Amino acid sequence: MASLQQTPTTLSLRSSLLPSSSSSKNPLTLRLPSQARRFRRSGVRMSATVAGSYATALADLAKSNNTLDNTSADVEKIEKIFADKQVFDFFANPIIGAEKKREVLDDICKSSALLPHTSNFLNILVDAKRVDAIKDIVKEFERVYNEITDTELALVGSVVKLESEHLAQIAKQVQKLTGAKNVRIKTEIDPSLIAGFTIRYGNGGSKLIDMSVKKQLEEIAAEMDLGDIQLAV
Repeated sequence: MASLQQTPTTLSLRSSLLPSSSSSKNPLTLRLPSQARRFRRSGVRMSATVAGSYATALADLAKSNNTLDNTSADVEKIEKIFADKQVFDFFANPIIGAEKKREVLDDICKSSALLPHTSNFLNILVDAKRVDAIKDIVKEFERVYNEITDTELALVGSVVKLESEHLAQIAKQVQKLTGAKNVRIKTEIDPSLIAGFTIRYGNGGSKLIDMSVKKQLEEIAAEMDLGDIQLAV
């Protein structure tokens, strides 16, 4: 069973998956600065936030066990599980006891076939009463994972689901633009685009490629000085 201990300056994560000598003598330890600032540890930048601390600890553990990709897949499962409002509210409810939460969590971990250390990590969040931060932890883990693996995340929005070959072409284009070793595509359906698609990438989705009909109509309206066009979708 993993255990997580946090002080104002130290976050430690121990796992039964680590060799016994390392888990007892050299637990995975992340030392946080006293003030909120960023620093590098093992080549990974970590923000001094609760979510960033937990996410980086999990990523470090997965990296040390050579299970980083599988752990990332687990985190994607966790994101989908806790996207269910009923599930999130249950685990975030302070009135429900930790024992009951662990029972339900055990069923979820088994049915989702999560790795042992990922299951342990979720139990840690329950015991530490940090499940309410799970969505932020998922985002931070994704950021850390992308940094470790030199992966660029691209969010593709479209009116209808795009074919895999189209997504592959988009990934190649993003790779050319960013020079990233890997490109990971996430998709979302956005009816407001009317047709076409958008691509967001870069730090926090700061860069945008807009190939939507909505954008084209807005540009035409601006050129003709028609003001805002109200589109019926």
